[in-house]
Amino acid sequence: QVQLVESGGDSVQPGGSLRLSCAASGSIFSISVMGWYRQVPGKERELVARIISGDITKYADSVKGRFTISRDNAKNTVYLQMNSLKSEDTAVYFCNVDLVASYGGPTFRYWGPGTQVTVSS
Repeated sequence: QVQLVESGGDSVQPGGSLRLSCAASGSIFSISVMGWYRQVPGKERELVARIISGDITKYADSVKGRFTISRDNAKNTVYLQMNSLKSEDTAVYFCNVDLVASYGGPTFRYWGPGTQVTVSS
């Protein structure tokens, strides 16, 4: 079993900053991709940022220059530093991890339960 525990969601004013964290635990052999998605009611879940082995990153155009994704492989943890937050960043943010549980096994995708980020004055 694998668990993802997210933290860092909060309510902030426009222009503020937040740092989200997501720690994976359980049966983990290796992690290839770690990422963050977000979703607002009535809309599809969208990619915010992801980071793969070797620290190759990809960002949604709407967050480039404001958000930074990073990972600590020793802790199986991914972070999302969010600066210059805007009201349109308000959403539930979900952590996402692609991992292999045992040597030679298949890759599975896991999702965290989500953490609320609200940007409002």
